[in-house]
Amino acid sequence: MESLGMIAQWPVPNAAAVVVRRDGTVAGAYGPQDRPFPLASVTKPLTAYAVLVGYEEGAFELDDPAGPDGSTVRHLLAHTSGLAFDEHRVMAAPGTRRIYSNAGFEVLGETVAKAAGMPFASYLDEAVLRPLGMTATTLPGSPGAGAVSTAADLARFAAEVQAPRLLHPTTVAAATGEVAFPGLRGVLPGYGMQSPNDWGLGFEIRATKSPHWTGALSSPATFGHFGQSGTFLWFDPAAGLACAALTDRDFGPWAIDAWPRFTDAVLAGNA
Repeated sequence: MESLGMIAQWPVPNAAAVVVRRDGTVAGAYGPQDRPFPLASVTKPLTAYAVLVGYEEGAFELDDPAGPDGSTVRHLLAHTSGLAFDEHRVMAAPGTRRIYSNAGFEVLGETVAKAAGMPFASYLDEAVLRPLGMTATTLPGSPGAGAVSTAADLARFAAEVQAPRLLHPTTVAAATGEVAFPGLRGVLPGYGMQSPNDWGLGFEIRATKSPHWTGALSSPATFGHFGQSGTFLWFDPAAGLACAALTDRDFGPWAIDAWPRFTDAVLAGNA
């Protein structure tokens, strides 16, 4: 895909990207596919997938208590538990505000670890990474932002999400296409207050958000995540494509400018 060549103009030392079709085939790739990059918050979709595997295995229910009083696994996945961004401090009653929370994903990791009887990183490896052949992906840090991965491994995850084998398709459709606790406003990190600030279960749903890190051509059904380490992973069901980009420059004004133009070029090139 010629559009991937735009990355050569990004003001980053190193970058890799991959575009994956709905059938799991790679439509195009750029840069070192096997180079590991910190994912930052692109870790969250991986963590969410492992949580959903635990749910399907019967280790817990999505509406089981977890986190602050009144909060559930579902609240934590949807950033509505009331926990603060990076602290285990309650800022709102569960289900009343969309407060993006790394702490909430750490509680999710603890919840799964307790139910599975093993560290969360081990469960993630056994439930998601190893079955998908994501052998270069590890979780040395927080379930919210501590994974390291490669473009090649994210291509494997992108193929799974678009045509699930580890989860029932209806579970993935609900997590990525249905707004959890609709109508809530909240801050989308890097982009300010959004009303509504729609999320599924571990995946951000684009809907009508503006400004946004995806493109003007991205459908409202687009879902995914970006990370402060200069990474993103989006899925556009209308286009039948997923795209991951990894860099070693932190998110900032350069990304706010470059990512939407790049996304639009990828989508236009596939039209």
